[in-house]
Amino acid sequence: MKRRDLLKLGGAAVAAASGAVLDLGPQPAAADTPKRGGVFRLRGEDPLGFDPQLSPSYRTMTNLSFTHSRLVKVKAGPSVRPGTLPLEPDVAESWSRPDDVTYVFKLRRGVRWHPKPPVNGRELTADDVKFTYERFLSVPGNPNRQTFDQIAKIEALDPHTVRFSLKEPFAWFLDALASTSAWLIPREAVEQFGDLKRAEACIGTGPWMLERYEPNVRLAFVRHPHYFATDLPYADGVEVTIDNDPASRFANWLAGRYDFAPEYDMIVRRLDLDLARRRKSGLQTAELTVALGGLSWMRLDRPPFHDIRVRRAMALASNWKEVLESNAWSQGHGVPNPAVPAAFKEWSIPIDELPPEGRRLYEQNLPEARRLLAEAGYGGGFKTSLETTPGYGPDWIDAVQIGLRQLKAVGIETELKLKEYGAYVASTVLGKFERMAAGLFGAWTDPDSYLARYYLPGQPTNAGGVNDPRLTDMIRLERRTFDVGKRRAILYDIQRYLSQQVYYLYGPSSVAVAAWEGHVRNFAPNFGHDYGGRLVAAWLDR
Repeated sequence: MKRRDLLKLGGAAVAAASGAVLDLGPQPAAADTPKRGGVFRLRGEDPLGFDPQLSPSYRTMTNLSFTHSRLVKVKAGPSVRPGTLPLEPDVAESWSRPDDVTYVFKLRRGVRWHPKPPVNGRELTADDVKFTYERFLSVPGNPNRQTFDQIAKIEALDPHTVRFSLKEPFAWFLDALASTSAWLIPREAVEQFGDLKRAEACIGTGPWMLERYEPNVRLAFVRHPHYFATDLPYADGVEVTIDNDPASRFANWLAGRYDFAPEYDMIVRRLDLDLARRRKSGLQTAELTVALGGLSWMRLDRPPFHDIRVRRAMALASNWKEVLESNAWSQGHGVPNPAVPAAFKEWSIPIDELPPEGRRLYEQNLPEARRLLAEAGYGGGFKTSLETTPGYGPDWIDAVQIGLRQLKAVGIETELKLKEYGAYVASTVLGKFERMAAGLFGAWTDPDSYLARYYLPGQPTNAGGVNDPRLTDMIRLERRTFDVGKRRAILYDIQRYLSQQVYYLYGPSSVAVAAWEGHVRNFAPNFGHDYGGRLVAAWLDR
């Protein structure tokens, strides 16, 4: 694909400068010749199964990023600045868009599945692509189904050509295909195992294969011997150690057991950064705004949350600066988020460009919050509950407690209800909660997902039940608009409107520090779940 063609296709492919990197630390001098061998060692997460179409969890997707492929992917490596999301081919060799609702992909020849039964290393074909997306749209319980709602028909024109026909123009289609919910899967595995939840069903065409899974202990991945990218991956394997305690995993990193900082996205908590730099000679770091922040949602069809005055009062009670100052990741470094995370610099509206009514809701004002509550009939405050999970770690629970204390200052008494992470993902995230809920957002690497998934009626992740016809029309318009400048203007208008409606309460994003050892070469961090994509062309120089 030529650059002008990518510009026509739109989405993150145009955004070479769309990130929010603030500082890039010193980089090691790259070795002249990549070195083969060795095993990358990471601190990671226990997956919620291995079926990419039955789990929305980052714990599943980060692990599948080592074993699976997509048609297109987000480019990785030192040439990509953290926070930018340019696209490049994965198993697709090339593609075209004959019209606004048709995409034709030519597949690489010689792409092979892992040599594991029942697939046994056969070549990937257009029928596999067709099967993947037809199952994606039809399998019961797929929480990510809305990602490809626009697909009307998929056709395998020949063994290496597949055509997608859409119901309507969708300017973010390529970005959706590059998401970490779009992994290609083999029919034989589904037919034999019924679903892909078990480890033996983890079969892809990606750079590494799952060799061993010890629940709550580790996952071991070994090189795919027939990976389609010549000479890649350089590393023989990847070992993911499951360690859920921040103090323990930091200690293990200091002891040299991991090649990357131990928090999600290879982040080191700023609270620990000075000690890490003293103890680790040659440590490489990059500072970036993460597309990750707190999100609170509520039952919009029930009192008191159906009243915009109550929602605005809750926003005015909140103090995002206090959350950042107390957060071990940020230690005061960070930015507030509109509806599109601030990390998407080209698509996220600056807070000072919001209308006055929306902008003032980002500054704590307790007297005004109490006045609005009284005007809505809650002068004495009210009692509610909030569901979340400790599965995001103690730093998240600390932030939640701060938020509840801020609400209490204006008379809103909130009972905290904690759910086990798996149960939380299967229920609360999908709208099964009593009054209020909270979690982390930042799972997606295209800005449209933060609008369509949270605000379009009928979407599983529209957990609060937003149903605003004006907003729905605006989102559908931006999705049909291929002109990048016009689409950005519509996204800005959407964010201006949403800043005043307060359908969700958005927490800030940290300006965090990613870190990796000096012996890791040809690597750069970025946000999102695609760990494997960022490691496939990196190597170990030790």
